Amino acid sequence: MKIGIVDLDTSHPQHWIPILRSLGHEVVGVWDGGDVHPQGYAEEFARTHAVPQVFDRMEAAVDAVDGVILHGCDWDLHVSKARPFVEAGKAVLVDKPMAGRPRDLEQLLAWGDSGARVYGGSSLRFCLEARQWLALPVEERGTPHTVFAGCGVDEFNYGIHGYALLSAFMGAGIQSVRHVDGRGQRRVEVEWRDGCIGILAVGAAAQWLPFHASVVTEKAVFQCQPDSAQLYRALLEAVIPYLSGECETPPLPLRTLLEPEWCALAARKSWMENNRRVTIAELAGNTDGYDGAAFAQSYRKSRYGG
Repeated sequence: MKIGIVDLDTSHPQHWIPILRSLGHEVVGVWDGGDVHPQGYAEEFARTHAVPQVFDRMEAAVDAVDGVILHGCDWDLHVSKARPFVEAGKAVLVDKPMAGRPRDLEQLLAWGDSGARVYGGSSLRFCLEARQWLALPVEERGTPHTVFAGCGVDEFNYGIHGYALLSAFMGAGIQSVRHVDGRGQRRVEVEWRDGCIGILAVGAAAQWLPFHASVVTEKAVFQCQPDSAQLYRALLEAVIPYLSGECETPPLPLRTLLEPEWCALAARKSWMENNRRVTIAELAGNTDGYDGAAFAQSYRKSRYGG
C-alpha cells in the first residue's frame, strides 16, 4: 500500500514509519497543516525519514496514495481532512482520539456503514497484554466483571488511552457513564449493558503515571502495565491488514472501536452536569465535546512556547 501522512503534529509519525515499512508498505509523501510545527518542518521531516515527497496541499495526496494516516492533534479537523480521501475510495487511519464531538463520531460511523475503510484510535485498544490475557481459556482466567484502569497527562488526548484500555479488557456494550469527584484525577464509573463495571482514573496527576489495569474475574485478578514500546506495532499490525485490503473484516466493528470516544464524551457531560449518570444513547450530534483547536494550541505552546 502507498501511504500518505497528513499532519506531523505528534511524535507518532516518526515512530510509525519504520513499522509501516517493516510491514511491507511504502510511505510516499507527507503534508503538514502547520497547527503545531513552523513552516519548513515537513521538508525537514521528509529528509530525515527518507520520505520522497512533500505535498504542497493536502488534496494533492489523494491521487498519490492508497491510504492516508491523519496525525493531527486537532481532532475537530479529522472528519474534514478525511473526507476527500474517503470520497476517493482511499483507506483512512485516524490517530487518537478519532473525534471529540458526537456529530464527527456519527460521520465516521456513517462512512463505515457505507463501506469506507476508516479506522484507527488508541493503540491501547490492541495492546498485547490484553490480547494475550483474553486468549487464555475462559476456564483458566474467568470472565471479567470489574476492571480498574487509567493513565495520566490529560483527560482526552492522552486520557483516551485509559478508556481504550478499559474497553480492551471488557469489550463492547457500554451503556452509561458517571463522573465521581476526583482527587487529583478524574474518576469515572462505566457500566456495561450486562452489568459489568469499570472504574477509570484519567487526567493530570502530580507526576507521570503509566498505563495500568487490574482485571477482576470470578477466578483471579490480573494486573498489568502495558509496555509502551510495543504499542505502536500492536496497533499497526492489527489494523493495517484491513486498511490495505489484505483482509476484508476489521479487527473490531467500527462502532465497537469508537466506544472509548463515546465513553469519554459521556464522562465529560457527567462532570459538566453535577456528576449525573449519562447514557451513551443520549449523546446527540449537537452535544458539546472536547475542543480540538484549543488542545492543538496548547500542544504547540508546550513544544515551542508563545
